[in-house]
Amino acid sequence: MTSEIQGKPKKPSSFAALKIPQYRWLFSGNIAFYFAMQGQILTRSILAWELTHRELALAQINLAVAIPMLLGSMVGGAIVDRMEKRKLLIAGQLFIIFNECIILFLLMTNRLEFWNLVVAATLMGFMFPLVMPARMALAVKVVGKSNLGNAMALSVMVSNLARVLGPVCAGILIGFISISGVYSLGILLYLIGVACMLKIQPAPPEKNASNKPLMADVKYGFTYLANNRQVLLLLLFGLLPMLLAMPFQNLLVVFADEVWDVGAKGLGFLQGAAGTGGVLGALLVARRGEKTQRFKIMVFSSLGFGIFLALFCFAPSFYLALIPLVLANIFANVASTLNNTSIQLLVPDAVRGRITSFMLMSFGLMPLGVLPMAYAAEHIGAPYAVAVASLLMIIGVILFVLLSPKFRRLDIDLEQST
Repeated sequence: MTSEIQGKPKKPSSFAALKIPQYRWLFSGNIAFYFAMQGQILTRSILAWELTHRELALAQINLAVAIPMLLGSMVGGAIVDRMEKRKLLIAGQLFIIFNECIILFLLMTNRLEFWNLVVAATLMGFMFPLVMPARMALAVKVVGKSNLGNAMALSVMVSNLARVLGPVCAGILIGFISISGVYSLGILLYLIGVACMLKIQPAPPEKNASNKPLMADVKYGFTYLANNRQVLLLLLFGLLPMLLAMPFQNLLVVFADEVWDVGAKGLGFLQGAAGTGGVLGALLVARRGEKTQRFKIMVFSSLGFGIFLALFCFAPSFYLALIPLVLANIFANVASTLNNTSIQLLVPDAVRGRITSFMLMSFGLMPLGVLPMAYAAEHIGAPYAVAVASLLMIIGVILFVLLSPKFRRLDIDLEQST
């Protein structure tokens, strides 16, 4: 009887990757980095508004980050594949700290102008294509492929927590320690993130790393995708929700104001519900562990995201709408986490930075999806615009699965890669 009990397989732990000491330091660094970044988004927006009192200025600040992030993604990924990941990550974060210190100095000496914010945001946008792929590559080095799914789920969980709590904490603290005090706190968090990186062992590039010109390596990233169809299909599948449905987040303010008339407090509830769903979705994937059969769960979760997002649009009351919004974000994060994990399991370390940059570009492309959705919202209303986008995404997912036999072989390809 005892041997029978001892022989039972252990249930997967939601925090299995945290048993690895090196990953605990990386995880702690992620917490500091993401909370600093999300708090900074709020403070930067407040400063832009106080300096200009123009709505367009808020859009300009966001574009100042998004455009260089898109332009620098492929080059950044090629650089990551050539260099030692930990050193590159530390250097990128130190540059961000220096950048923020200049803004803090200008703020405290009453010399800050709007163009200073635009330049700082642009420089940060160029850093993301280095910092984010390096962070992903370092995670793979630290946990290995056997714990990669759990590690990625925990990273997504922290990112979602920061997205919800970071701006809230920054907003509350501004009332107590001023905006310059919150900016100083953000810099301190970035420094803590760097200190955590110092505890992690170096992650040198692969022995067969390329010595070719940089642009030749950039070109090879596209060649790799052309020759590895499953990775390309996963990237394209991940783009579907990013371009079609995920831009709904930018219209939550319209739902709060025009659909339910619940004001800023209601908008906070909507954003909190979306973030809560993201955290729960990430925890579900983390709890699942490294089980196979990712394909069906990823596809059904994508469909679930579209269905519950459509239900959210036509909920009869504000508080009832929070339920499908939470569920929609649970499914969205389960699907995206499994998609990203599958990509990382399939690609070799030698091109991981470049492929991660392609993934980063999909997030940078999301603002493009906002334009048609916002245009439709002006003409037919936000609920119908988001519902139509959800329907298009559902149709896209179904067609993707039906028309691609290679994509349906995902689990087989993942087994062979491991």
